[in-house]
Amino acid sequence: MAFVEIDGVKLETAVLPGDPGKPWMVFLHEGLGCISLWKEYPEKLARRAGCRALIYSRRGYGRSDALAGRREPGFMHDEALQVLPKLLAHFSIERPVLVGHSDGASIALIYAARHANNVAGLALMAPHVFVEAISQQSIARIAEVYERDDLRKRLARHHTHVDDAFLGWARIWLDPRFRTWSLGAECQALQAPLLLIQGEDDEYGTLAQLDAIAEATTVSVTRMVLPKCGHAPHREQEGPVLDAMSRFVAGLATRPATGA
Repeated sequence: MAFVEIDGVKLETAVLPGDPGKPWMVFLHEGLGCISLWKEYPEKLARRAGCRALIYSRRGYGRSDALAGRREPGFMHDEALQVLPKLLAHFSIERPVLVGHSDGASIALIYAARHANNVAGLALMAPHVFVEAISQQSIARIAEVYERDDLRKRLARHHTHVDDAFLGWARIWLDPRFRTWSLGAECQALQAPLLLIQGEDDEYGTLAQLDAIAEATTVSVTRMVLPKCGHAPHREQEGPVLDAMSRFVAGLATRPATGA
C-alpha cells in the first residue's frame, strides 16, 4: 500500500506487478468499496492475465482522505475527468483496461467516453448508466438499517471515514436531483471494446442497464448474464468472472488501437 497525492488529497493505492508488454489493469470500486473490499480478486485476475494492475480507494473510502463535503450529482464525472486522468499520469499508465464495478463501472465508462484513444478495453460489472427505481429502493432500505444493525461497524473495518463512505454514497443516490442522471451521451461516444457482466438477481439494477449501453454504442460488446447472482459477480461467481475477464483481456491484444 502507498499514498498518492492528487490535488492535495491523499489516495490509498496498491500496484501489482506484471508483464510490461501488456496493458495495465485499473480497478475502480463500487459505491461502498475500497482496496481491501476487492479482497483477492485484482491479484487473481492480474496474475491470470499477466498484467500490471493499479487499485485505489477514492476519496472518502478506504484509507484515503475524507470528503470535503456532501457529494453533488456530478460526482462520478468529477472522479472520471479530474481525478482519474491525474492518477494515471502519476503512474505513467497509458491505454489501460478499466475494470469497474457498479459506480466504478460508471466512472470507467465516463473516462473512456472522453479519452477514447487512451483505453484498451472496459470490463464492467453491474454498471449504472441511468437511475432506476430498484437502485434507489435498495439504497433506501440499507440506509434505514445503517445505524441500527452492525453494518456501520463492519464497514468501519475497511473505511477510516466510514460515514463519508456510506452516507456520501447513499445521500447522493437518494437526492432528488440525481434522478435525471444519465450516461446516454457517454455510451454513444465509446470506442473501446466492452465486456458487460451482471447478475440476474442484482438488487441495485436490472439488465436494462446493459441493454442501454449495447443499444447506444457501435463498439464490440461481449455480454455475460449470470443466474443466481446479485450485485457483486466477482465475489458471488468468481470463477466464471475470472475466466471471462481474462479471455477479454487476452483478446484485446489482437485488436488495433482506437483512434482519437
